[in-house]
Amino acid sequence: MAVSPQTEVTPVRFGVVVFPGSNCDADSYDAVRSFAGVDARYLWHKDTELEGLDCIILPGGFSYGDYLRCGAIARFSPIMKGVRRFADDGGLVIGICNGFQILLEAGMLPGAMHQNEGLKFVCKQVNLRVENNETPFTADYERGQVIGVPIAHHEGNYFIDETGLAELEANGQVVVRYCDEEGETTPASNPNGSLGNIAGVCNREGNVFGLMPHPERVCDEIVGGTDGRAVFESIISAVAGKAAAS
Repeated sequence: MAVSPQTEVTPVRFGVVVFPGSNCDADSYDAVRSFAGVDARYLWHKDTELEGLDCIILPGGFSYGDYLRCGAIARFSPIMKGVRRFADDGGLVIGICNGFQILLEAGMLPGAMHQNEGLKFVCKQVNLRVENNETPFTADYERGQVIGVPIAHHEGNYFIDETGLAELEANGQVVVRYCDEEGETTPASNPNGSLGNIAGVCNREGNVFGLMPHPERVCDEIVGGTDGRAVFESIISAVAGKAAAS
């Protein structure tokens, strides 16, 4: 009796960009590789070939030593032209911490970063409230869900002008906010002074997402929790769903 061949499932393919000074690239790589059916590779900042990827991660760290301004030099890296083309073609891009700063500097996300209120580096666990769970990065969360994710930054004070803020709110581009354990966005729960307690935003199309907290650091109980796993599970589900529909 003949046995029909099994259908091969194409793995979801992540690319993790490495800039000089990146220090969370391995964390991001290890996080996504912990999921079944996922492939990942490092992308050097001078690379220009980004074919065959489903999602690009711009990781945390101190790209180019954060000289001049966080992300200001990295935006000119050769790879960023490819990242922009990739996003323009509908590819998923997530910027974490310094990666978020790079996306802002590159104009791929709206707004800018100031130094933290108090002018001190902040490294601690914070609570986030999921404002929009209809993005490819948050679909596996519930709207209003409170999750615990660590932060580690000196320039995470998000700012945008009044008109820009109104557009973000109207378009559902505010994806996560800092909050307390009950989900209230209080001044005390805001670790850096970000306008409106904003911790992460997406572009209008919803395929580019930046956030200051580090979901890749809470993907395993052994390091203190798994609240960040749903970010990557959402991406994997979005890519798989798109492939199934095509």
